[in-house]
Amino acid sequence: LQAESSFSEEEEEKLQVAFSLEKQDLHLVLETISFILEQAVYHNLKPAALQQQLQSIHLDQDKAEAFANAWAAAGQDTIEKFRQRVLTPQKLETIGWQLNLQMAESTQAKLKSPRAVLELGVSNEDSK
Repeated sequence: LQAESSFSEEEEEKLQVAFSLEKQDLHLVLETISFILEQAVYHNLKPAALQQQLQSIHLDQDKAEAFANAWAAAGQDTIEKFRQRVLTPQKLETIGWQLNLQMAESTQAKLKSPRAVLELGVSNEDSK
């Protein structure tokens, strides 16, 4: 999730000007908002619960309410989009195994040494 950027470089510059923020501060704000929304998705929060949680960490009521309103408008769609996403780039396709049991050696007549080989075949989801 962190590898994706919500805004283009040009859009970020416009946000910097609009909010009078340095680039580093803007990135911190965007990462914080992203974290809050990711947690809301992960916990499948209702808007009222999100607002309550934000107020419990001393976010101003009007800001918490703005998050809750945005979440009420787009939260369910966002959760559904995340459910449809493949979060791992590889998919297990095949499993192969082999078990060998060495029963003796010239120096050890009662040796029992199992050796297992597990072969996992994976495919890259991006290539499909």
